Amino acid sequence: MPIEKKYTDSGIEIKELYTAKDARPMVENPGEFPFTRGVQEDMYRGKLWTMRQYAGFSTAEESNKRYHYLLSQGVNGLSVAFDLPTQIGYDSDHGLADGEVGKVGVAIDSLEDMEILFAGIKVEDITTSMTINATGFILLAFYVALAKKQGADLQKISGTIQNDILKEYAARGTYIYPPKPSMRIITDIFEWCTKEVPKWNTISISGYHIREAGSTAVQEIAFTLSNGKAYVQAALQKGMDINIFGKRLSFFFNAHNNLFEEVAKFRAARRMWANIMKGLGATDPKAMMLRFHTQTGGATLTAQQPLNNVTRVALQTLAAVLGGTQSLHTNGYDEALSLPTEQAASIALRTQQIVAFESGVPDTADPLAGSYFVENLTSEVEAEAWKIIEKIDALGGSVAAIEQGFMQNEIARSAYEYQRQIETGDKVIVGVNKFQSADNIVVPGFKINDSIREEQCNKLKILKAKRDNNKVADCLLQINKAANGTTNLMPLVVEAIENYCTLGEISDELRKVFGEYQ
Repeated sequence: MPIEKKYTDSGIEIKELYTAKDARPMVENPGEFPFTRGVQEDMYRGKLWTMRQYAGFSTAEESNKRYHYLLSQGVNGLSVAFDLPTQIGYDSDHGLADGEVGKVGVAIDSLEDMEILFAGIKVEDITTSMTINATGFILLAFYVALAKKQGADLQKISGTIQNDILKEYAARGTYIYPPKPSMRIITDIFEWCTKEVPKWNTISISGYHIREAGSTAVQEIAFTLSNGKAYVQAALQKGMDINIFGKRLSFFFNAHNNLFEEVAKFRAARRMWANIMKGLGATDPKAMMLRFHTQTGGATLTAQQPLNNVTRVALQTLAAVLGGTQSLHTNGYDEALSLPTEQAASIALRTQQIVAFESGVPDTADPLAGSYFVENLTSEVEAEAWKIIEKIDALGGSVAAIEQGFMQNEIARSAYEYQRQIETGDKVIVGVNKFQSADNIVVPGFKINDSIREEQCNKLKILKAKRDNNKVADCLLQINKAANGTTNLMPLVVEAIENYCTLGEISDELRKVFGEYQ
C-alpha cells in the first residue's frame, strides 16, 4: 500500500525521511550575513525578545488602564490597536464613524486623547508599536508631540509604526489615498525620522494581514519582501542613503500552527531580505538585517472549544522564538469571540514567559540549525518565494502587481483552497471538523460600552471651542500647500497637532489634494 503523501500548508511535499544530503551546508553563524540563523550573535542569551501585548479599545482612559495592567504583569513593550475610524482618517463625530468608535481598538481624535492614552507612562522608558497605516504619519506625530510635552529626548524614543500601505491594498483595506501619494507620505516619514527620531522604526512591513487574509506561508514572505523592496526603491529615488534608512526598516509576520514550516519561513525571510538589500546597494550589515515582530495567528483561533486556542498559541509562540523573532505578541484564547478579556490577555503573556524562562528554547541561538528537515525546508520555502517575487518583478513590482490585482487574486485562491480542505476533511481543525464536542463551554466575552461615541463627540466639541481655530486653519492651509508641492509633510503635521488639529481634519485636508483610492 503506497504511503500517503504529506505537505506543508504551502503545498511543499514533506519526505518521509531527511538525511545529510538534503540539507544546505551551514556556512554562517548567527549574526553573520545572510543572517539565516538570526540577527544577533548570541540571540536570546544576550536579550530576550520584547514581549508585547496588542491592546486598545473603547476610550483612551479605558485603554490606559489596560496598559498599566500589562506593564505591571511584565510586558516590556506596548502595542496599540486603533479603532476603524482612526485607521481610515475619520474623527469620532464623522457620520461614517457611527457604530465603529472604540470597537476594534481605541479612538484617538486629537493630541488630548494621546495624552490620556499614555497618562502615567513615560514614553522614553518604553517601546511602543502602533498598528496604523493610512494615518500612520498622524499617529506618529501625535506620539512625537506627546513626547515633547513629557520632556522626552526625541533622539531616544523608540518604537514602530506599521505604516505599510501596500498590504492594505492587497489584503486589509484600511487605505485612504491612492498608491503614489501614499508612497510619498511614507518616504516623507523615512526622511524626517532619520533626522528627528533616529531610533524609531519607520515601517513594519507586514505579512501578518496577508496571512490573515488567506495566503500561504510562502506567499506571506514573498509578498511582504516584494513590498519591502518597493519601499526601499521609493526611498532610493528620493535620494536617501540605504545604509541609514535600511537600519530602521522592520517586518511583521504571522505565526501559524505548522511548527517547522513557520520556523523555516522566518529563517528563509532573513536570508532573502539580506540578499535583496545587498542587491539594492546596501553595504552596512545592519541595513541588511531583517528584524521582525511576530503575532500569533488570529485566523487559526476557533470559536469552537476556545480553550484549545491556548495550545495553538503556545505552538505558535515556539515557532516564533525558534525562528528568531525580535518581538512577540500572543493572542488571547477568546479572540475568535471578542476582544481579549483581562484573564485571556494574562494567559497569553504567561505563555511567552513560560517559553522564555521554563522551556530552555532561548538558551542557544538557532537551536534547530543543522536539522536535515529544517535546513531543507528553509531552502524549499526560499526557492518557492523567489518564484513569486520573480512574477511580481515581471509585472513591474509590487505597486503594479497590486494595481493589476495579482496579489489579491493569489491570496483569494489560497484562502479558497484552505477552506475547501477544511470542508472536505483533508485538513483537520480540532474541535471544528474533527473531535467535536457536544459540551458547549460558554466563554465570557469582552463588552464595549455603546456610549463611547457620545463621549468622544463631547470631547471634540469642547476641544474645538477652546483651541485657537485661526491657527488651526493656517496649519491646515500649510499642509495643503505642501501636499501640492514636494515639501516634507511631517514637520507641518507635527505643528498642526501641537495646535490641536484633529486626525480627521488633517486627513480631510490631504483628501482634497490626493483624492481617495477606489
